[in-house]
Amino acid sequence: MQVILLEKVVNLGNLGEVVRVKDGFARNFLIPQRMARRATTSAVAEFEAKRVELEKAAAVKLAASQAQGEKLSGLTVQISQKSGVDGRLFGSVTNFDIAEALSKQGFPVEKAQVRLPQGPLKTVGDHAISVALHTDVVVEVTVSVLGEHA
Repeated sequence: MQVILLEKVVNLGNLGEVVRVKDGFARNFLIPQRMARRATTSAVAEFEAKRVELEKAAAVKLAASQAQGEKLSGLTVQISQKSGVDGRLFGSVTNFDIAEALSKQGFPVEKAQVRLPQGPLKTVGDHAISVALHTDVVVEVTVSVLGEHA
């Protein structure tokens, strides 16, 4: 299916590009998330009429993400979990836990924006993770996992 992108999508394209994607990806993800529209001739013409407006909205969203990224960059978040004597956690610290801790500190972040390169954190200590606030704005955050001995 050919779609016209209404915003920048990672590994797919930029705003306004007409790309070919699998039907299920378009129907189940891109179109419901309002990231794309079917690339009919009328939709392309309508997009060209609204292009300036959409580019301005994308620039505002990028500027807001960059401003939040500057505040968030280098931040340390402390999360305490029950752990054993050897420093291994009973359970793990997931992207949901990190997003919740950041939100409590005044940085509203969705769990999908938290990137854990090695998967959930399972040991006590400091871990560097990245938070993708926008497709072009990725900041590093340190998560300090504190152990509570059970």
